[in-house]
Amino acid sequence: MKLPRRKFLHLAAGAAALPAVSRVAWAQSYPSRPVRVIVPFAAGGGVDIIARLMGQWLSERLGQPFVIENRPGAGGNIGTEAVVRAPADGYALLLITAANAINTTLYEKLSFNFVRDIAPVAGIMVVPNIMVVHPSVPAKTVPEFIAYAKANPGKINVASGPLGGASHVSGELFKMMTGAHMLLVSYRGTAPAVTDLLGGQVQVMFLSPVGSIEYIKAGTLRALAVTTAKRLEALPEIPTVDEFVPGYETSQWYGVGVPNNTPTETVDKLNKEVNAALADPKMRARLADLGGTPLPGSSADFGKLIADETAKWAKVIKSAGIKPQ
Repeated sequence: MKLPRRKFLHLAAGAAALPAVSRVAWAQSYPSRPVRVIVPFAAGGGVDIIARLMGQWLSERLGQPFVIENRPGAGGNIGTEAVVRAPADGYALLLITAANAINTTLYEKLSFNFVRDIAPVAGIMVVPNIMVVHPSVPAKTVPEFIAYAKANPGKINVASGPLGGASHVSGELFKMMTGAHMLLVSYRGTAPAVTDLLGGQVQVMFLSPVGSIEYIKAGTLRALAVTTAKRLEALPEIPTVDEFVPGYETSQWYGVGVPNNTPTETVDKLNKEVNAALADPKMRARLADLGGTPLPGSSADFGKLIADETAKWAKVIKSAGIKPQ
């Protein structure tokens, strides 16, 4: 049977529009089942806290559970790879941190390419690290600490979360720029590192406010300095490392990613909801309590931050000769 030309063209146009219509319908119905949020670090640390805050928000807004799943190991690479290998359907999210940008250069033989294989969704917040010491350390300022470390080689243990994380490279950069002799003690996650720091088994750590601010206020840890170029609003009396070591600057940041090729409509929907969270006064206040500054913007904005940070840390890692141990 032959169709009139006009009828044929009408049917062809309708068929061509079906993929677009189905994508829109997919986005409107997403999520229709629970969503996994992969945290590539141990439970209890700063990354885990941020994931749970955002997961609760998304669950309430989108009507499906956003289930936090901790996948620690290999400096965050195990959890990251789990998302890389997941179906690109929006049901596996990655809590991205600065470690992902650092690991791109730090690890030479990864089985994935982070920039290629993970699509940025949205930034959440940026925070400094805080240089904190156990109260048994006599130094009360950065210059006093540098002098103490140089006078006591081998006696200062610097704790870090997984190799390649912000706490690790913050400490390595400090050692490189000051000549302070510190022995690295790396942990699978921030929480066990903080436990040993509180117990005095290690003496110093570069820790995010998310995991340290309550201990600082309680006096169980002493803050010497923050690692960003500007002082922290939550602790304005604490100086920056840069005030004593010109040019020193590091920060931690958090965001959300999904497997590459996830439908654009799904990425846009998640971006919209994360930005809605960052505009909410209660969420902003909670992030401020944790020492963070919201990081709103498009998925492209977050992608640019990742690219810039990847390039920055590549230079530091190569210059300092930092290797995973």
